Amino acid sequence: MALAYGSGPGLTRNLCMIIYQLLLRAFGNRTCVPGGSYAKNGAGKFNDIDDEELSRLKRLSVDAVWYTGVISHATRTHFRSIPDNDPSLVKGEAGSPYAIRNWFDVDPALAVNVDNRMAEFEAMVRRTHAAGMKVIIDFVPNHVYREYRSYFTPENFFPLDGPLHLPASLKSHYEENPALATGNDVFHAWPSETDWYDTIKLNYGSRSTWAKMLAILQFWVGKGVDGFRCDMVELVPADFFAWAFHLLRCARPDLTFIAEVYNKDNYRKYASAGFDLLYDKSGFYDTLRGIVRGERPASDLTREWQFLNELQPRMLNFLENHDEQRLASDFFAGSAKAGLAAFAVSLLFNTASFMLYFGQEYGERGMESEGFSGVDGRTSIFDYCSVPSVCRALSGHLTVEEGVVYKEYCRLLRIASADAIFSKGKTFDLMYVNPSSDHFDAVRQFAWMRGYAGSAMAIVANFADHPVDVDVVIPKEAFDYFGMPHMEGRTVSFHVGAHDYTRIDVSR
Repeated sequence: MALAYGSGPGLTRNLCMIIYQLLLRAFGNRTCVPGGSYAKNGAGKFNDIDDEELSRLKRLSVDAVWYTGVISHATRTHFRSIPDNDPSLVKGEAGSPYAIRNWFDVDPALAVNVDNRMAEFEAMVRRTHAAGMKVIIDFVPNHVYREYRSYFTPENFFPLDGPLHLPASLKSHYEENPALATGNDVFHAWPSETDWYDTIKLNYGSRSTWAKMLAILQFWVGKGVDGFRCDMVELVPADFFAWAFHLLRCARPDLTFIAEVYNKDNYRKYASAGFDLLYDKSGFYDTLRGIVRGERPASDLTREWQFLNELQPRMLNFLENHDEQRLASDFFAGSAKAGLAAFAVSLLFNTASFMLYFGQEYGERGMESEGFSGVDGRTSIFDYCSVPSVCRALSGHLTVEEGVVYKEYCRLLRIASADAIFSKGKTFDLMYVNPSSDHFDAVRQFAWMRGYAGSAMAIVANFADHPVDVDVVIPKEAFDYFGMPHMEGRTVSFHVGAHDYTRIDVSR
């Protein structure tokens, strides 16, 4: 999908992408003893991303791969010359990928040869580029692992009065005096079990913090990385990003920066700071989740779309990522099929980029207990685990249902990226002329149009658990909007399956 928009002062970019998030530690791994160590369960490797896997991603119309968990982070595993970390601070056996312990190294668990780990990472980057896709990794600007001191000095943190008091349940002997503020803005010495007690917050009141974080970005750009998904940006001054991105783009104007931003009122601030894409979590994602679960009417999507206005092409739509519950889990849609209507809307409604999470294309349910993470509908980022549907895909033994879901994902993603009506066209929301009636249920159906170069499609997504026959009013103003002035308004009849979508060419 290609749409032009400004990205920072004086810079015009063509960027609307299909992004695939891949948790390397779990991808390619075949064993998952709950709570198992690295020695027992193993981990996925950089080498698992081979030419065959990259070809599969291209069949999904993927433009960029977000390799999650690349940077060296806190872990309970000892790797020869790389010691393990305090087990009372590390979450799970593997540890959180967001508790960075060395910004200039990769996770040794991801290497076949630990001593050759950076070369293995660089080879994966080259393979990804050769397959025609960009490489995105995480940038965690707000916090680092609590024991990480080698790169930072006291002025880079927030010292508090007195020693650190970790939760008694951790049974920790770790000492820190003075205590340092915890990553999720806990500015006292008593973080709780639900806080990010394994991390400490960075102080952007110090210019040395700015310089050190810029050097980190420059290091990874030098390794061939094409972009960064920036973690928890609302906890970091927007001015830092504007400054750093400007300097980085002087040498690499094609770099992509993605903001994990939650407060809708902050979207414009971080877009102005130079981010190319912004999570639409509290808008489109939360609304679609509520609709799928029967907690909100489909018509609520209109308000979210109108709120975005000129930000449409700057947003990143998604239905899954490592923080959210799997679409097919019992906590969300209950099955991949029950999530197809939401997938169609998230992918085809507005002019935004789209991100999918590895295994989503097979209908992964995430209903296993991996150890530190219980049965929560997520794939654990804290454990050495595997993903059942991905294991079956890699071994060539998908279930019939998984195969059907995969083909539908390939088909819809191809439409979104290759059909000009959806990849380049504009959107017209039809809900205002289709209130609830005997022929249309605005609570469980959502209707819109996409048009481009004299052609237009009308689309209806059905969130009900039964097929429906609906009549959709298309006003003359819709055709005028798409530059089709000789078309008259009409009513179009649709038959839409349960949890499905249907599109009809209305150009004639």
